[in-house]
Amino acid sequence: MDAALEKKRYTYADVLNWDESVRAEIIDGELYMMAEPSRIHQAVSGEIFRQLANYLLGKKCKVYAAPFGVRLFEKPDEKGKPVSPDKVTTVVEPDISVICDPDKLDDKGCRGAPDLVIEILSPSTKRYDRRTKFRLYERAGVREYWVVDSETRTVSVVELEGGRYQMPDLYTGTVSVPVGILDNCNVDLKTVFQL
Repeated sequence: MDAALEKKRYTYADVLNWDESVRAEIIDGELYMMAEPSRIHQAVSGEIFRQLANYLLGKKCKVYAAPFGVRLFEKPDEKGKPVSPDKVTTVVEPDISVICDPDKLDDKGCRGAPDLVIEILSPSTKRYDRRTKFRLYERAGVREYWVVDSETRTVSVVELEGGRYQMPDLYTGTVSVPVGILDNCNVDLKTVFQL
């Protein structure tokens, strides 16, 4: 392992010093290495991104694809200034993020919770995306969280109500999935899973 990655606790300051080839996230100071995405993962992600980007063209909300850093719990200090990077202990790179508050965006990514996060499962990330990130996004206040499984051709969608994610809606096959945070926006799974 690279000497820069051998610490026990990590912050955003560490991330800023890593080589661009390092694919990792930190959650509460703990390092999670990420594998390169497969071709199918990229195809599914690209098609969902395309559909959302087409819908959002000219609208306030913006969609971003990984690599795109999200500092889930970073908020300005009491004077409205950014906090020091060494105080930020959670930085993730969701496959797709939709942010509707332009004040959360800066040159490095997103400060605070996106409105929608979509993760596309890989064999090495199934447990991580379904459990660790589920709890993390819920705690951060992500309003809507999708888990896309290209093997089973399913999408699990949860929405935040009262600070908790509700029972998931499961979509399969060739249906359209409504995007809860966006009026009259649907993602066509027939096109997404045309692998």
